[in-house]
Amino acid sequence: MAYATGYITALIAFGAIDAVWLSLMGPALYRPTLGDILLTDLRVAPAIAFYAIYPAGLLVFAIMPGLKSGSAASVLGLAALFGAIAYATYDLTNFATLRNWTLQITVLDISYGAVASALAAFVSLIVVRAVTNV
Repeated sequence: MAYATGYITALIAFGAIDAVWLSLMGPALYRPTLGDILLTDLRVAPAIAFYAIYPAGLLVFAIMPGLKSGSAASVLGLAALFGAIAYATYDLTNFATLRNWTLQITVLDISYGAVASALAAFVSLIVVRAVTNV
């Protein structure tokens, strides 16, 4: 029960946080800087794949270890680290290979990945504790 609740909660929390971020930063940062390389329409299948996979990573590498240790600080720290590493993989690769990719986007995106991951994992931890009495 803890795994399913944790996954679903992390999925919803991260999806909501990401929707807000992308709706605010898309027009303000990404589109002006990357406009000529961005698609006009979203490729839905890869987006669905990312949103299906990412919460599983949060669950395995941050939420469940934090539940086992009983430490909310552990969940926040592990999730922030997971998010920073995941987003750094994407952002640093893009910064190394794409002409339009900037240091500003790289730093903001990695920071965002850490914060969004920590928030989503923390929400998941609270819900899992409430639902399962762990």
